[in-house]
Amino acid sequence: MASFVHLSDLHFGAHDPRLVEAVERRVDEAKPDLVVISGDFTQRARTEQFEEACAFLTRLKDAGHEVLAVPGNHDVPLYDVLRRFLSPLTRYKRYIDQSLCPFIEIGGAAVLGINTARSLTFKNGHVSHEQMDFIRETFARTDPDQPRILVTHHPLFALPVGDGPELGHLMDDQQDALSAIAEAGVDLLLAGHNHRASVGEASQLVHGAGKALVVQAGTATSTRTRDEAQSFNRIEIDGSGVRVTVLLWNGEDFVDSDSEFFERHQGHWKLASGEPVQEAPSA
Repeated sequence: MASFVHLSDLHFGAHDPRLVEAVERRVDEAKPDLVVISGDFTQRARTEQFEEACAFLTRLKDAGHEVLAVPGNHDVPLYDVLRRFLSPLTRYKRYIDQSLCPFIEIGGAAVLGINTARSLTFKNGHVSHEQMDFIRETFARTDPDQPRILVTHHPLFALPVGDGPELGHLMDDQQDALSAIAEAGVDLLLAGHNHRASVGEASQLVHGAGKALVVQAGTATSTRTRDEAQSFNRIEIDGSGVRVTVLLWNGEDFVDSDSEFFERHQGHWKLASGEPVQEAPSA
């Protein structure tokens, strides 16, 4: 069985130290094969914020945890215009990871991260055609029987929020990116950005998006929430399916909240009860 902890939107510089400490404690208890962090390490991409994020990563790694990370839009300087356009992710590379598209095979799974943050994108992400080719080529070299997991900061499509409007905007070249993901046989899409936890099937969210299960992480440590407490995900994958558990902050600690097991039936992800993961949007 492959096990992962999925963190996102840490926002060092606008974080709560109690939450950081609790995340580290719960990660140690979970003993995952891999800690995935889907972007927004900092609030404003300042040096001191990256230093705090780097110290957090160092503690995780010193405790024996493998980490795969991608940058988010908040890791690109907003007000430093020269740095934003000339060297947008220099500090990220210095303090977090030299690779913007890391790849690892671990715990019987293949995990690829893709950078969706750009100088010109303040909220929406972007996947280039070169990155789409990289996704196809990278997963083509892996065992087709092992789970294929793609990590981005930005969701690849707008997501429904309860019975209300969708949250977020369509990504540039969205349909081409989703076609590449479907062709690559991606099983799980992990992302953040919206500060809300959710799980849905890609083909039910966007027509022709393939078979992937879409797992969104909330913000783990930021004080900036969107009508939802801080949270992160624990993901367990075995031959029978995928279990996603949301660990929710209750004011004192992160505790297991929603936990759902998904099985694939005739190429579609469904809850173990047999109910569809996500109703198709009306539009």
